[in-house]
Amino acid sequence: MEFVAFVVLMVFLALVGGYIVTSLLLLRFPSLIHKKKNLKFRCRHISHRGGAGENLENTMAAFKHALSLNTEMLELDCHVTRDGQVVVSHDESLERACGYSGKISGMDYKDLPPLKPCLNVDFSCCHEIQGGEDRQIPLLRDVFEAFPNLAINIDIKVDDDELITKVSDLVREYKRESLTGWGNRSDKVETKLHKQNPDIPLIFSMRRVVLLLFYFYSGLLPFIPLKESLFEVIMPSILLDEGKSPMKLSKKQRFAIRVVDALMMRPLLFKHLERRGIQTYLWVLNTEDEFERAFKLGVHGVMTDFPTKLTEFLDANPQYRK
Repeated sequence: MEFVAFVVLMVFLALVGGYIVTSLLLLRFPSLIHKKKNLKFRCRHISHRGGAGENLENTMAAFKHALSLNTEMLELDCHVTRDGQVVVSHDESLERACGYSGKISGMDYKDLPPLKPCLNVDFSCCHEIQGGEDRQIPLLRDVFEAFPNLAINIDIKVDDDELITKVSDLVREYKRESLTGWGNRSDKVETKLHKQNPDIPLIFSMRRVVLLLFYFYSGLLPFIPLKESLFEVIMPSILLDEGKSPMKLSKKQRFAIRVVDALMMRPLLFKHLERRGIQTYLWVLNTEDEFERAFKLGVHGVMTDFPTKLTEFLDANPQYRK
C-alpha cells in the first residue's frame, strides 16, 4: 500500500510539474498554440470622448483638437435615435449633457438639443470645461467621414440590436474594420457584437476581464483561446484620488482597491497579451504620474481626458512612443 501511495504521489507531482512547466513555456511563447492577432493600429495616445477635459465631450471640435495633437485613437460612445441615426453621445439620457428631460432613443436626430455650454469632467471632478460654438451631438457617419485614417474605439452603450447592426453597417460602409474597436461591459452584448461583425476587434467585457485574471493566476491563460483583441481596463489606483472618486472611500474600500490594483496591473500579464497580439489600454488617466506608471507597466496605450497633457508627456518621454 505504501508503494502504491508513493507511485500515485509521484505521478501527481509529475502531472503538476508538467502543467506548471508547460504553462510557463506557453506564457512566454503563446504562438506555439495560438495564432497572433494582427491589429492594423498601435495606439499610445487615446483621447477619451475626444478629450473631455479640453473640449465638450464627443463633439467634432473635440475630435479635431485631439487630432491636431497627434492623438492615435478617438474613444467615443454611441446611441441610436428614434429615426435610426447613430449618434455620438455618452449618455442615452439628455439630462446631464443637454439639460433636457428625455432620451436620445425617443427623439429624431434633427430635434436633439445642443449640449450645455459647460460640462463637468467625469474623471476630474473639480474640472469644468467651457465649450465653444460646437455644441451639436454628431453623427457617427460624420466622424467616420472626417477621420478616415484614424483609429476609433466605440463603446456601444446599450443592449440594442438596431444600434449594433447600424454601427456594424457603418463600419463596413466606410471599410473601417481594421481601424475600429468596439465593446460593451456586458458579456451578452459582446456576444452580439462578435456575431454581428467578427472582423471588428473586440474589447473585453467586465466578465471576461474577471475570467482573464482567473485564467492568469491559475496558469490556464496560455491554453485558453481569446476572441478579444483589446484589453481596456481602468487603472484601479486612480480611484484612490479624491478628485476622481464620486464618494468618500472607507479604509476597507481603499484597501480593496489596492488589492484589485495589485492583481490587475501585472506587467507579465500585459506582456503575454502583447505576445498574442492583444493590446492593453488603461483609462482614464489625467496626470503625468499616472501616464508614467501606465507606460512603465508595459501597456500599449493610455486613454485621457487631456490630450495636450499626454502629448506633452510623450514628447518629453520619447522612450514610451516605441
